[in-house]
Amino acid sequence: MISAPHYKTLVISDVHLGTRGSRSRELVRFLKTCTFDRLIMNGDIIDGWQLQRSGKWKKQHTRFFKLLMKWLRDTELQVIYVRGNHDDFLDQILPFEIGNFHIVRDFEFESFGKRYLVVHGDLFDPVTQNIKWLSHLGDWGYTLLLNINRFYNHYRRKKGLPYYSLSRDIKMRVKSAVNFIGKFETCLVDYAKIRNCNAVICGHIHTPAIRQMGDILYLNSGDWVESLSALAEDQEGNWHLLFWEDFQKKELNKKSELDESLDSLILPDWIAGQS
Repeated sequence: MISAPHYKTLVISDVHLGTRGSRSRELVRFLKTCTFDRLIMNGDIIDGWQLQRSGKWKKQHTRFFKLLMKWLRDTELQVIYVRGNHDDFLDQILPFEIGNFHIVRDFEFESFGKRYLVVHGDLFDPVTQNIKWLSHLGDWGYTLLLNINRFYNHYRRKKGLPYYSLSRDIKMRVKSAVNFIGKFETCLVDYAKIRNCNAVICGHIHTPAIRQMGDILYLNSGDWVESLSALAEDQEGNWHLLFWEDFQKKELNKKSELDESLDSLILPDWIAGQS
């Protein structure tokens, strides 16, 4: 029997729990395919913006937190939750720490002689920081595009065609969006230099990447709405991009014993009340 791969660090971001576009069911299944010593949740895990408007908290969203609770109870896993812009409601309790669970604005750690800076990245998005109403309007437009994308892929599945991301394709074709991504990456790299770090790990723009930019290693964990990706540091300090599509063939459709055990866990009122 092949054992599950083990990583020193796993990074996920932009899960957007509370939205219809969140692929939390796939995320939970993905997390069960490997083990790790440290889990970094790099922002926008809960989408407070959508929950204030028309978002809906589902059972599979709660199951994600139940899985975290099980790990925190039964293992030595360290969980770092970095606040993003969509979960900015966490500002009210920052910093927060209980056992191996931490909620922070940013996070630094050392591994194999390198110093890593972990930030969500919204601080380097001028629209998010300076024009709040435009940021919310853009979020509405992105949600609309995801809804169109869902119906479009329902049609493709009926025709036997593979999944196709309209929003990701549009983002990569629009010159201004491509330029924004380039400037965003440059700003993050410059900030890592200011913080005397060798690498920066971010999310926010839903574009997974591992790129050496001069003296700084730039890493983006992508998202769990479209790319369904994560960053993983192996036992030798090497970083890899992991994609759900590479793991899903190994998954079974039937409900696992772990799913049943998660259903029996009791969550704190502030989470359970959303389900």
